[in-house]
Amino acid sequence: MRPIIRWALAFAVLVSGVFVPAAAQAAPVRSQAAVPQFDQQVLFNPHQETGYACFRIPAIVRSTHGTLLAFAEGRRDNCGDTGDIDLVLKRSTDGGQTWSPLQVVNPGGGDTHGNPVPIVDSRTGRIVLITTYNKGRDDDKACDVPCPRTPHSQYSDDDGLTWSAPVDISAQAKLPAWDSWYASGPVHGIQLTKGRHAGRLVFGVNAERSDGTNSIENYGALIYSDDSGRSWHVGAVDSYPHPVGGTYAQKPSEVSVVELPDGTIYAGGREQGGTDVGNRDYALSRDGGQTVSKRFTTIPDLVTPMVQGSLLRLQRPGGERILSASPSDTDRRRWMMVRSSYDNGRTWEDAEQGTRVTGDWSGYSDLVQLSGPADRDAKIGLMYEGGAVDARDEIRLARLDENYLGWRRSAGPTTPDVSRPGAVAYVLGGASVSHGALRLDGVDDFVRVPFSPAQLPGSGDFTFTTSFSYGASKEPQALLWLGGMGTTAPQLWLRGEPASHRLIAMMTTAAGSKSVTTAQAYDDQQWHHLALERTGGRLEIWVDGVRAASGPDSPGSVSETVSFQLQLGERLDGVNHFAGSLDDARLYRRALPESEVDAVAAGRTVWPGPVARLPFDRVR
Repeated sequence: MRPIIRWALAFAVLVSGVFVPAAAQAAPVRSQAAVPQFDQQVLFNPHQETGYACFRIPAIVRSTHGTLLAFAEGRRDNCGDTGDIDLVLKRSTDGGQTWSPLQVVNPGGGDTHGNPVPIVDSRTGRIVLITTYNKGRDDDKACDVPCPRTPHSQYSDDDGLTWSAPVDISAQAKLPAWDSWYASGPVHGIQLTKGRHAGRLVFGVNAERSDGTNSIENYGALIYSDDSGRSWHVGAVDSYPHPVGGTYAQKPSEVSVVELPDGTIYAGGREQGGTDVGNRDYALSRDGGQTVSKRFTTIPDLVTPMVQGSLLRLQRPGGERILSASPSDTDRRRWMMVRSSYDNGRTWEDAEQGTRVTGDWSGYSDLVQLSGPADRDAKIGLMYEGGAVDARDEIRLARLDENYLGWRRSAGPTTPDVSRPGAVAYVLGGASVSHGALRLDGVDDFVRVPFSPAQLPGSGDFTFTTSFSYGASKEPQALLWLGGMGTTAPQLWLRGEPASHRLIAMMTTAAGSKSVTTAQAYDDQQWHHLALERTGGRLEIWVDGVRAASGPDSPGSVSETVSFQLQLGERLDGVNHFAGSLDDARLYRRALPESEVDAVAAGRTVWPGPVARLPFDRVR
């Protein structure tokens, strides 16, 4: 069952404030405890609170007394990032069933007080709250560059009922060079439990340095305290120059942290437009957050748009599991999803294995464990921005358990990828082999090829080949989709459009988009062999050994910056399903001469070989 269907079943039984079974039609279970649990409710909505135009930027923690503290930015005048913004709070003493009225913890007073990072000190019970300030604007435009921003700290010793006055900690938690930008979190911070740094409080920041006019260098960093938040220190710092008007490899931002079983700190960040493939990145610190052990590196196949994400390592008996929450569409903020890593962040579930919490628009998030460390079936709270119209419509809390998330869910049936030993592609939706080819139903069938660095065409030549047969539908039908999606994301795609009597291929790079179209759609339900090539500055389509379309390409890389996906039979957002058959799909990182295209059409091998080859001779 695909995640959106699974979510729909759960949504049908939502009961606000009551933890209920997620799907009455689920498979039989041995005990009530094994029934998946899910509910959700609205925590912050401007139509339900006086004096606010918008609520954004959730953060949530569970105190040592079991109280939930849900923080948000209360934006008074508009939904912009730099206006009159209060830091607000609601509390729950019954596990999230009911909530206190809104409480202003840190009033903006015309300025921006945001980026909440709550941290619970388990030794003292103190709740520390980090925020970041900047001078407010009267409009919803961005902060001028450079934008001086200052971190502040305050605390509560009575479970969040009252709070100390905020204190400027710039001298401790910010380097003098960070003059252009500074952002705490936004997401909960952690307390270390392992080794000689046990008890240390840690949170992530990103910052920027300017030349007085433009931002020229980015920093991802960890800030720590060894005295329950009374003083702070800048610890691990990773920096990346980004020259004005030029490109840069990475720009980690909005850092969320977890402690791994050996005490290593895993810092996961939003990747902000670097050329390295992927919209998420991570770094490691093995000395309690004082230095960087592994520099920030992108995660190419953790598919999410450019947006903040949250992390939570579950504390309960059983195997290791880290949760990651973020939207799961490739380019738009929608489809909030929880994905798992069972190997301490080395690999993550893909979008078919993760659990979609909503089909609505969605944005920033935070995760909290609702259950105690002795409970085997962990209960989890996901606080996230969501809305039917806009991700910023409201802030919700979803409560779910591990049974709802599932455990090590299969990515689906596979078909061999014979380009390298042991490789496979996932055959999803129910597609099957018929008469020696893969038959796709045009409803929900498609093929996902797992990421390998070898697949990245970059700015070089490439060739995609396949045999295809279709014609039962006049709807647009994707044969290939590679890279990202959207008007500017680097990508390459090929689609049949029978109603327009054409095949169309489009490539997008930083230089723009170029497309080529054929004079017919080849939708006669007969077999045809196709080759899509980038060769010598041109984009070409060959069908049955004849050049059917040719035009100039768009210079630059089709595989940079965004999360990378390689799919057959479906557009990346789940539409344009192919209704027909595909056979022997191959991807080469070079332009094949005409003689080699003919050899491939005849089923022969040519060298250098493909970086992906799917014979579609079996699915299992």
